[in-house]
Amino acid sequence: MDAAAGPVPTAVVSAAIAEAHRAGWGAVVGTTARLTGDLDLAEECAQEAFARAVEVWPDRGIPDRPGAWLTTVAANHGRDQLRRRAALRQRLPLLVREEQLDDEAPLPSDDRLRLIFMCCHPALGRESQVALTLRLVCGITTSDIATAFLVSESAMAARITRAKRKITAARIPFGVPDVRELPRRVSAVCDVLYLAFTVGHAPPSGDEVVHDELTAATIALTRNLRAQLPRDRSVAGLLALMLLIDARRATRGRLLPEQDRSRWDRARIGEGLALLEAAAAGPVDRFAISAAIAAVHAQAPTWAATDWTRIAELYEVLEAQWPSPVVALNRAVAVGMRDGPAAGLTAVEAAGVAPELGRYAYLPAARAAFLAELGRWGEAAAAYAEAAELAGGTRERERLADEALRAQSQSAGRRRAADGVDVRATGGE
Repeated sequence: MDAAAGPVPTAVVSAAIAEAHRAGWGAVVGTTARLTGDLDLAEECAQEAFARAVEVWPDRGIPDRPGAWLTTVAANHGRDQLRRRAALRQRLPLLVREEQLDDEAPLPSDDRLRLIFMCCHPALGRESQVALTLRLVCGITTSDIATAFLVSESAMAARITRAKRKITAARIPFGVPDVRELPRRVSAVCDVLYLAFTVGHAPPSGDEVVHDELTAATIALTRNLRAQLPRDRSVAGLLALMLLIDARRATRGRLLPEQDRSRWDRARIGEGLALLEAAAAGPVDRFAISAAIAAVHAQAPTWAATDWTRIAELYEVLEAQWPSPVVALNRAVAVGMRDGPAAGLTAVEAAGVAPELGRYAYLPAARAAFLAELGRWGEAAAAYAEAAELAGGTRERERLADEALRAQSQSAGRRRAADGVDVRATGGE
């Protein structure tokens, strides 16, 4: 693993480490977990490897293959730790299968995918499965995972800790299940991959509009799963949804109505539509329905030409099959786009009673947009300001704050105009 000779600027090193973390955290943790058989140790070793990179790369240069360098450092650190443990094999949790697993597993040797399947073991609850995988495989911060789940950071940290302890206590193996068990585990894995993609596509915090490496890694893992389970409609629908959304990545910095659709990736849209057709060849699940919604957006030539009637109908089907406060809110917005801002505001207010949406920025943002359309600028300004306070991403927070200022300005202008009319009317009398 050769590195560039000579000192490297701090900014360059920081960028390289950040990129390596986004792209390779899961691989480093997964490989180290396979070698050491200990989840906590694997995560500790991965952290140690990245800390070592911070110390070494500025002087020795960035390795040609940063991921391989980090994995080697983490694995070596893990072996060193294991040598210090007495009676290791008597105490080691059964996370490691013998090396012939590579030849016997129904999926290719991919330590990230093995790690996902381990985290998605039926012994864990679904929310714990997803949260643990987002942390260990994708390296997403506990704070961002909590935001995605609409819970507090402390509650999410406790959930992740409990899940890791349960893996150790239950002696859950590190590896892909056999063919008989695999279908039962695919649903949880799809949930994990979808949420990881969602966090990458719309980061709940930070300056980035899209975590390109996270979305790319999640799509790659889903393609891997699709290659091994070509007849599974859930996997086809999930991959279709990812591709149809990711096709808009180049314009993600702007809201959907303002995006230049000529910059959308038509090849990805075509592939997504073909996968959607396969996913809809029988009973459909939430991924296929969601992909169908994304397909309506992808096929609309302009924002004005969007078929909101179809989108509202699809959200109704999705809500019936997969009840969720967020789905209900999205359906309410679609109703407003179809039936007008007054109907939309009523629907949003009804959806907003769900306590899970108490800190969800999209709720006051949707309310604000409909209030603005109705000319209720003062209320719109307050709602936009509330949304800005709740928004995690820097750009989204700034955009919502700007909208609040514009709405405030409109409200002030209305008041000045009303005051002026009243004065003239009084003087005329």
